[in-house]
Amino acid sequence: MEARERPASPPSTAPPSRTTGQRKWLWGTLAVWVLLVVALGPLAGKLNGEQKNDAVSYLPAGAQSTKVADVLADLPGGSTTDIAVVYHRDSGLTPADRDAADAQAREIAAEFQAVGGQAPPPAAAHDGRTAVYTFQLGESAGLRADVVDDVRALTEHHPAGLDVLVGGPGATGADMDEVFGSLDGTLMLVTVLVVTVLLIATYRSPFLWLVPLLCVGVAAAASRGLTYLLVKATGLTVTGQSGGIMTVLVFGAGTDYALLLIARYRDELRRTERPYDAMRIALRGCGPALLASAGTVVAGLTCLLAADMNNMRGLGPVGAVGVVSALVVMTTLLPAALVLLGRRVFWPLIPAYGTQDKPRRSAYARIGVFVARRPAGILVGGGILLGALAFGTLAMPGNLNLADGFTKTPESVSAAKVMAQAFPERGSQPIDVIAPAGRAADAVARAAATEGVADARLGRSADGWTEITVHAKDRPESAGERATVERLRDRLDAVPGAAVGGQTAQRIDQEHANARDRMVVVPLVLAAVLLILVALLRSLVAPLILVSAVALVWGAALGLGALVFEPVFGFAGVDPALPLLTFVFLVALGVDYGIFLMHRMREEVHAGLPAERAVLPALTSTGGVIASAGFVLAATFSVLTVLPLVLLVEVGFVIAVGVLLDTFVVRTFLVTAASLLLGRRVWWPGPLAKSRPEVPAATRPDDRSPMMAG
Repeated sequence: MEARERPASPPSTAPPSRTTGQRKWLWGTLAVWVLLVVALGPLAGKLNGEQKNDAVSYLPAGAQSTKVADVLADLPGGSTTDIAVVYHRDSGLTPADRDAADAQAREIAAEFQAVGGQAPPPAAAHDGRTAVYTFQLGESAGLRADVVDDVRALTEHHPAGLDVLVGGPGATGADMDEVFGSLDGTLMLVTVLVVTVLLIATYRSPFLWLVPLLCVGVAAAASRGLTYLLVKATGLTVTGQSGGIMTVLVFGAGTDYALLLIARYRDELRRTERPYDAMRIALRGCGPALLASAGTVVAGLTCLLAADMNNMRGLGPVGAVGVVSALVVMTTLLPAALVLLGRRVFWPLIPAYGTQDKPRRSAYARIGVFVARRPAGILVGGGILLGALAFGTLAMPGNLNLADGFTKTPESVSAAKVMAQAFPERGSQPIDVIAPAGRAADAVARAAATEGVADARLGRSADGWTEITVHAKDRPESAGERATVERLRDRLDAVPGAAVGGQTAQRIDQEHANARDRMVVVPLVLAAVLLILVALLRSLVAPLILVSAVALVWGAALGLGALVFEPVFGFAGVDPALPLLTFVFLVALGVDYGIFLMHRMREEVHAGLPAERAVLPALTSTGGVIASAGFVLAATFSVLTVLPLVLLVEVGFVIAVGVLLDTFVVRTFLVTAASLLLGRRVWWPGPLAKSRPEVPAATRPDDRSPMMAG
């Protein structure tokens, strides 16, 4: 870390006055951002209303389950809200229980316009303890979440001791909507608190932390407003998942950019009399690295446009808008605010012009000496450690069922568990099938004759399509029901136009699409990041080292997650989207710190040091601030672990662990060791790979523009 600055009173000599042109630039920048916040602020609040969390918003575009969902939405009544009202008493249902259940079923059918117009007959368990009424409530009954809430309110009044639960696909979707509806507020509050604490601890100033925090808040508002405009202009799909990840990404990346820029600016203030000039030098020095850092993230996210999963394609542009917003704010608004506030914003540790820090030996200097003594052993040992952790992926739990996707059990999941216990001989949720109307009879006959199917019956029909409702003999999302869905699809291949959907079919299609997306997107991300690094570092070897390192970090972090998700967190599996999501973010974000280290090494070489001797000064000067930035980024992503969705908890854990591994193991030890072993060959085939005479210390630049203080 940087040597501690001596507490200082306000400087006795004020810096020279800024020119009129400079004042206009500074105040003009602030005015532009004020106008943008005024314009985009109200739009940011509208983004929640554009979020879509229904199944079609996540499904792959060409999947059978997507086709089924689209067709069912166009049938009479539109997309139905399918619910199951479960009545259960441990000692057995009483006559009063059954009368109350029948009365409520009739009321639900009448009030919420059930398909068929009448209350369905109850399915009674053999033990007499459970009865289930299944409804298809028409679209005209209202929004899904409102309908489910109203049904739950209606069923609150019942005989004492009787348990009434509302479940089924519609209730599961409503519970998911409720989670995403509360996600943004919780996520924003916790993220702001975490970033505030970290900034105060980093700067040890009662004022300075407010400046980057306010700026990153502006970036968050701007990104949400711009995303809203993008959605309205292009029809882009934004889910609660992508909106939440964008918030964390803006706060994490924006705070990192602020830490790096402020560290550089603070260092320049000791050497440059006027804050305006110090900021200009700071921006010129670290600007290319910040631009490359943001570029790698944007490039990685843009590769998600090649994904088949609908929510993944939407996440790419949404995340890119967030990163660009953070970069623009932190290189325009933040510099203007800091210059206008002057040196006093750093009080009580004011970097006065012409002063020097009290020298002390940096921890990263000691680490550098340690690595230099045995670089080969450290490189091999670190590689073995990360490789061993990566082997943990072999113990990865199975794919997560939809019902297990919550960290807290909602009512719909409780209802599903009761139904599974009461009716072990058959499935409790329908498998949706559609067929051309002229072939519906053939389709229903083939479905009923399929192994694993309990029953199949005709439903709504319109516009040349007929709905067929199928129940499997096995419980929902079990291996048996999955096999039944696959057999149904095989049998109905003989019926042109027929397709099989429903929750289990959707999950199968998502798993297949995620597997395909990994095969397509992962190479694209690696290629895009590698090209940006080659362009920045003017080398092929250094980029290959950095990309290989972050890929190894991803494997290690995912492997560690696989080892703890089930025994420690109690999760029943991992979401199929986890590997791809974490890969994109860890590769794109993790390579940033390697960029800062390698960029600093280039500056040392250009300042006159041979490539072989530039490694340790680069590590020493960048170590502290990058460690702070890595800790902040890991902490912001760890905020996802407080949310009630297993996928976001898993994503937050893997990315946070990966960033910490990259910051404190890979960049500090492995990249440093590899650079020491390779020497100038790390810059091959660029000009820095050629041997250059060392410039004597007396004639070398006095390091007026270090990449950043560490």
